[in-house]
Amino acid sequence: MGEPGGSGHGSRSGSGSGTRARGDVYGELAAVGPYGVRPGHALITMVEPHPGQEYAYNRWYEDDHYYAGAMAMPWMYAGRRWVATRDLQLLRFPAESAVARPVTAGCYLSTYWITEGRYADHMKWTVGINKRLNRDSRVHHARTHVFTAFQDHEATVYRDGAAGPRDFHALDHPYRGLVLEVVDAAEPERRAELLEWLVARRLPRALERSPAAMVVIFRPTPLPGDRMTYVKQVEGVDTRLTLLWFLECDPRDCWAEHFAPLADPVAASGPGRVELVAPFIPTVPGTDRYVDQLR
Repeated sequence: MGEPGGSGHGSRSGSGSGTRARGDVYGELAAVGPYGVRPGHALITMVEPHPGQEYAYNRWYEDDHYYAGAMAMPWMYAGRRWVATRDLQLLRFPAESAVARPVTAGCYLSTYWITEGRYADHMKWTVGINKRLNRDSRVHHARTHVFTAFQDHEATVYRDGAAGPRDFHALDHPYRGLVLEVVDAAEPERRAELLEWLVARRLPRALERSPAAMVVIFRPTPLPGDRMTYVKQVEGVDTRLTLLWFLECDPRDCWAEHFAPLADPVAASGPGRVELVAPFIPTVPGTDRYVDQLR
């Protein structure tokens, strides 16, 4: 959106020059279009700071980028950062992952909800603001995007039915852990089959008596052509599903029983294969807690 034209009181009010005042434009945008609370879309980004840059990266993200590059933007209404200390990284599988190479890469994960129906509006803003941040030297380049994608919501499966927090609460509720799971269908035509199997069969069984309160399922969308060059284009757009398991316990306390066996049922079932299962715990905003435990 451009600056109001001209100078003096007349142009600031939007009269005389024919240019609308910025406040009028914002009012018009707020008055139309979807404005529900459902997380229709998400940004899920797993990043590896370069060796020796762990503290600098964390401070940049905590102090600036989480806000200026994410939460301050329109229609991105919830966010949370997660971290995988070295012991959590070593729990990941499969060893030969199509997502993380090596499978331990990507010690920070950020998750954000975007209002359903506002993806296109948000993307216009995010491309523009990130170009500006880069131009203003407010981007920390000593990092690698291991798995970064905007995603569309497909389904949410709850352990307790209608009881408990909903998916739109998930990034604000004090969950003690998160497991990122990435599953690929054998071919694009079978992704719908894979999704149906997950929602109807596998996840309800896995959630029963589980420390996970819900699993939120997304499918990735391509990044825009004018994205920042340091973010690679999304892979598996036609075959991939991303699952976020929200845990009421530390993932280390339930890993062997509830998550280590996850690869076999999917592989044996036929509709897909597991490409990554990775546990995280929440960061503590405003601190460097866990930074010294990444390597």
